[in-house]
Amino acid sequence: MSYFANSDQLPDWVRHAPDSWKKDWLKWHVSLSTERPDEEQRATLPYLSNEDIASWTGKLLHEELQPYEADSRLFQAGDVLFNKLRPYLAKVFHADFNGTSSGELLCLRPSKRVDARYLFYVLTSFGFIDSVDSHTFGSKMPRADWETVGHHPLPLPDIEDQKRIARFLDEKTAQIDGLIEKKRALLDRLAEKRQAIITHAVTKGLNPDVPMKPSGIDWLGDIPAHWSRQRLRFSVDKIEQGWSPQCENRPADRGEWGVLKVGCVNGEHYDESENKALPADLEPITRYEVRVGDLLVSRANTKELLGSAAIVEETQGNIIFCDKLYRLDVSNSLDRRYLTAFLRSPLARFQYECEATGTSGSMQNIGQDTLKNLCHPLPPIAEQQSIGKWIWAVMQDFSSTAIVVSQAIEKLIEYRSALITAAVTGQLPELNG
Repeated sequence: MSYFANSDQLPDWVRHAPDSWKKDWLKWHVSLSTERPDEEQRATLPYLSNEDIASWTGKLLHEELQPYEADSRLFQAGDVLFNKLRPYLAKVFHADFNGTSSGELLCLRPSKRVDARYLFYVLTSFGFIDSVDSHTFGSKMPRADWETVGHHPLPLPDIEDQKRIARFLDEKTAQIDGLIEKKRALLDRLAEKRQAIITHAVTKGLNPDVPMKPSGIDWLGDIPAHWSRQRLRFSVDKIEQGWSPQCENRPADRGEWGVLKVGCVNGEHYDESENKALPADLEPITRYEVRVGDLLVSRANTKELLGSAAIVEETQGNIIFCDKLYRLDVSNSLDRRYLTAFLRSPLARFQYECEATGTSGSMQNIGQDTLKNLCHPLPPIAEQQSIGKWIWAVMQDFSSTAIVVSQAIEKLIEYRSALITAAVTGQLPELNG
């Protein structure tokens, strides 16, 4: 007999599971292991943290896990680890080896009535994750504890049906994951091809028959004979750094003032939604308000995104750029689109990396002098404009293709999630014996 005799007591996600299935508290069929490793185990067993686990799929993100002497818990092959920190990330791992894990991972050990692989799929189902997430505590770093997780229903058919469901999902999710991987690889190839085409345009031009000459710089190579090269300081009249007051953790509503985050220039185009609302009791410094046509460059970012640049093509107004961004006042000798494309190129990033500061592996900085000393090819202004216009058209074409591929990936991810939920709640009759 199930604990939940009345289906009205069940959360929506599991309410329609077959009547023949048990629907008890998770903690009745799964125990929490809190055993700590001894000194020898800490030194020899691989250590697993929540950052090593991929969301929703439970795959390991790192091939080689190293021993780590920290406050940890033992787990063994067959255990299922559930991330209690920000559970909406759905980081769940079905262990096939012995190891130690972060204290942020609940080590769940199924009883003989529960197939471990089936348990893994229940814990990664959207309904279970959403339900646990709605019972977390802590605003900035929401967590769930075992008391919370254990008091969630476990839809439980007999053990043979559990194994059949797990085998089915192993096969189907592997097929879906393979398709997703291929489409993500296609996105990577599209990005590489787009960057190669754009880099060629800003360094060699659009005419393949034009005479070339040595640029005098090894990493730049030959450039068209009628081009020159110069440092950015001779083409930029002023560089401004923005303002970063303490803001609210939400985007600004229309009519409110907002402060841009550095992520506003990380994509192909300026993204004004990447902002935080300025508190109402703070007076905005209006000289930092962005205007249409502004060229923004990230001065502090990850190594891969350092120096990302974008043009403000439109703005809702009342938006200020933060102190991790530079605003470049470009002279009439440079076309903004051409310059933006070069600033985003590997040749510019190579120069950033040579001069970047910062000890953090995740955050690097470039000073104004680094930006001013940036060396770039300089075509005649009319040719810059032609190249800039052509590049914007190329970016639009690639973006349209990338959107189609990304939408296909999202549909596969949604299908994967729906399939797991349907299987572990008995909505696929062919799996129910």
